Amino acid sequence: MKAPLEQLLGEALASLKASGLVPADADPEISVTRTRDAAHGDFATNLAMQLAKPARRPPREIADALIAALPANDVVREAVVAGPGFVNFFEAEGTGSRVVADVLEQGAEYGRSATGAGQRVQVEFVSANPTGPLHVGHGRGAALGATIANLLDAVGFEVQREYYVNDAGRQMDILAASVWLRYLELADVGVPFPVNGYRGDYVLDIAKGLRDAHGDAFVRQAAEVTDGLPDDESEGGDKEVYIDAVVARMRELLGDDACRLVLDAGLDAILTDIRDDLGGFGVVHDVWFSERSIQGDVAGVVERLVASGHVYEKDGMQWFRTTDFGDDKDRVVVRANGQGTYFASDIAYLADKLERGFDRVIYLFGSDHHGYTARVRAACEALGHDADRLEFMLIQFAILYRGGERVQMSTRSGSFVTIRELRDEVGTDAARFFYVMRKHSQHLDFDLDLAKSQSNDNPVYYVQYAHARICSVERQLGQRGLAFDRAAGLAALDRLTETSEAELLTKLATWPELVERAALAREPHQVTGYLRDLANGLHSHYNAHKVLVDDETLRNARLCLLFAVRQVLASGLDLVGVSAPEVM
Repeated sequence: MKAPLEQLLGEALASLKASGLVPADADPEISVTRTRDAAHGDFATNLAMQLAKPARRPPREIADALIAALPANDVVREAVVAGPGFVNFFEAEGTGSRVVADVLEQGAEYGRSATGAGQRVQVEFVSANPTGPLHVGHGRGAALGATIANLLDAVGFEVQREYYVNDAGRQMDILAASVWLRYLELADVGVPFPVNGYRGDYVLDIAKGLRDAHGDAFVRQAAEVTDGLPDDESEGGDKEVYIDAVVARMRELLGDDACRLVLDAGLDAILTDIRDDLGGFGVVHDVWFSERSIQGDVAGVVERLVASGHVYEKDGMQWFRTTDFGDDKDRVVVRANGQGTYFASDIAYLADKLERGFDRVIYLFGSDHHGYTARVRAACEALGHDADRLEFMLIQFAILYRGGERVQMSTRSGSFVTIRELRDEVGTDAARFFYVMRKHSQHLDFDLDLAKSQSNDNPVYYVQYAHARICSVERQLGQRGLAFDRAAGLAALDRLTETSEAELLTKLATWPELVERAALAREPHQVTGYLRDLANGLHSHYNAHKVLVDDETLRNARLCLLFAVRQVLASGLDLVGVSAPEVM
């Protein structure tokens, strides 16, 4: 209904321009929204109020003229002027039930649109350092990113899903050192393990694979490793200084080629694990972008910033003057030793992104990146691009509860719940649904016991059961030897006179609007909320009214309605990466 009304208003506006009532160059946004109170109409527009200033006429006068200029149609029963100049529309009789035919004819395409046609969007999400398995915190970013990408695709945007692999830099060196030290343990070489090395069991598994593949090739004696190293934290030393010294000693003893073999053993194993975890979680990235691939571009990007006057030297380092763009302090891009910083690599990555021609780049970051967005926007502007092309979504933490108690996690110590463990415990469907039930800026309390329960209190179970319930009705139809006549049912939709049926029809009609609104607002929780409401309407209707009645005409009409509900439930579940089971 929304789209036809917008088209009618467009024709009415053209008529007012032709008559001279509205200037020919007036270019308002034609927008129709559903009213909160059906007593005031089904839809409303503020178009007249937008036109009042350029037309130099009172809004209500323009509203009257718009109504008079509406073309003949079969979708509007009445249009009235309301308030300061709104135009409220009442749907024609039968318009509500027409949605059933639309759903059944369009199938999975119902609700999809071309709103974003011609616009390229990149969604970068997860992008966790490949230093260990994905944990439940990453899971929320994965579910949100995948669903946002699905929504954007549903409304016509060309979407690329990207994972930025941080496979260069200090954290990768620490991973390599952690693998090597575990490898030495397997060879009975006793070397203290750094306090801030990577301690998870997965590191030992990687070390075992390294030893199986290369035997004693990387074994060095304990004295060679430890002599001359600074004190670690347990002896009152600085843990960061100590781990960096271990990395330097590893490079000294093994050489660059062997160090790269050790590092790649860890990187390859963890990336394979991450890909498998995301695949099992129903999350697929179109591009896995390696940080290593742009290391050769970093110097050139810094030179561009130097040439444009945005970089200066101080204390032997090169600083990017990000304060010129609203950051709270300037940032180092080249250290005193001549090496680029993490931020310098990120600028090179940003330049690559923007030069790939995306109209909009959406970053999904953890909430701990709140101070990072200003410097990235600064880099965007300094490189000569519009910073409004960048969009940052800072995702709040997901906190697990089991038996009412919070589940503690620590990434570096290896004491955390992985996505794989979460899937094993509650299932992919429950995890995906629960992760997107709250706005990304809100903390999420994830109740593991609720997610596993088969009860109406479990939202994903409640929605999936609505879909399965309709499938059960279809099976009963065949078991009773009854036939479904869709054409007859569509012709008899005026028989759907129950209040619960009218509510379902209205809910189905709002699905396209909901998809567009959720996509443009980047709010997947609107979809899960809608699905819960639609499922509730279905269950209430089913419990109150028999579907497989003796009256064949009414039966076919009710089946049409139910099958339309089933289709929208399936489409909504698909958007959030959840299955639509036929049997439960």
